[in-house]
Amino acid sequence: MTAPRAGEPGAIRARLPHLRLPLLACAGLAVVGVPVAALLRGPTGAAGVAAGIGLVMVSYLVSGFSVAWADAVSPKMVMPVGLVTYATKMVFLGVVMAAVARTGWPGLPDMGVAIIAGVLVWIVAHTTWAWRSPLPTVDRASGH
Repeated sequence: MTAPRAGEPGAIRARLPHLRLPLLACAGLAVVGVPVAALLRGPTGAAGVAAGIGLVMVSYLVSGFSVAWADAVSPKMVMPVGLVTYATKMVFLGVVMAAVARTGWPGLPDMGVAIIAGVLVWIVAHTTWAWRSPLPTVDRASGH
């Protein structure tokens, strides 16, 4: 059975299987990282780690869903929607992080470390998914 084409029912869902493994990997990071942060840095450190990993997951989910939606509506929309989503996220994250930094919250360093760890875990998991997935290929010799 082939994936639904743009505009067909289920088209968005069919474009999201790449999110499952990175989400599970980040959830695993949270299951390990939050208790470790609680032991080493107390409740504030645990909150910072949970917030950082959650922020990474939400950020990638927003990107994944917006690009899947664009591709399901019209593949020509993927690039503009992806770029607008990225720019909007970066501005929003910058404003939120600046506001949090101004509060002097002591969990901010833990949050920063968790964001870095979360991004690395997401990228490795996503790359692993891509390597294992039967993605379409082009045979340059035959032109197909």
